[in-house]
Amino acid sequence: MDVSTLDKEKGDHISGIDKGKIVMYGLSTCVWCKRTKKLLTDLGVDFDFIYVDKLEGEEENQAVEEVRHFNPSTSFPTTVINGEKAIVGFREKEIREALGFQG
Repeated sequence: MDVSTLDKEKGDHISGIDKGKIVMYGLSTCVWCKRTKKLLTDLGVDFDFIYVDKLEGEEENQAVEEVRHFNPSTSFPTTVINGEKAIVGFREKEIREALGFQG
């Protein structure tokens, strides 16, 4: 999913240090999603975030399928790194390690 085509409240790109392609799928009302987004922002990494609950129709279907591919329970937040590794939930230590930061 290309966040550049989304309205800013549905998703956006945050510029920063290139640690690969990072996409955080979340819900706009989820406190753990907000904490994950803040962690990624505080780490200063380049990432996209998508608020799945703000999407509609085909955009929503596409985002849910992308999440389901990595996380069959489709729970949030789901952070996907380089299209290979998914971290489900707010797991600060795991996110830091996956991005090459010390715990």
